[in-house]
Amino acid sequence: MPSSVQRKRIRKTPEARRAEIVETAARVALTEGLECVTLRRIADELSVRPGLISHYFPSAEDLVGEAFSVAATGELDSLLPADRPHGTPTQYLARYFALSAGEAYDDISRLWINARHLSRYRPVLRDRVAEQELASDDRLEQLIREGVERGEFRTDDPRATAIQILVVLDGLGAHANTDRSNRPEAVTRLPLTTAERELGLAHGALTGVAPA
Repeated sequence: MPSSVQRKRIRKTPEARRAEIVETAARVALTEGLECVTLRRIADELSVRPGLISHYFPSAEDLVGEAFSVAATGELDSLLPADRPHGTPTQYLARYFALSAGEAYDDISRLWINARHLSRYRPVLRDRVAEQELASDDRLEQLIREGVERGEFRTDDPRATAIQILVVLDGLGAHANTDRSNRPEAVTRLPLTTAERELGLAHGALTGVAPA
């Protein structure tokens, strides 16, 4: 005879549920835009009631800010990990440029464009954008300082150099929504050229380097 014993439903911990909500919101933000991150949309994605989402995020603005932060932090950790036990600063910098130039990162470029635009009107998101910009500055500056200490790079101001490189990368990333098939190689290589010049490296020093 069929068993009358029902499977016990496993309840997620508050921490696990919150993480699931944020990860889902970050995925929607990356693939469709921050405007699509609403309490109802995330509830639908997780097949739960909107009230459950609002329990963790009473304001949709808080969820939008958290979704952006998680997506941006994941990008930064992938492009330029804080812990770099293998390889040299030059190798990690070359890896950084190689990954950030790939089409796989177009979604995150679009997300940054989206976030910077919306942050004009959304204070919570504006604070998160500022935090993530600072985190990127800090991470790249740290790598450059390591390279200077090891004699691989030469610069009197690692912070300014890091910001110059990021400004160029951001400028090229702003074209993530346009056709770049006819972009001159000199333009495509502009971040590398900037880094090589500002770090005292020979032309081509950051290309053809085995990734860390």
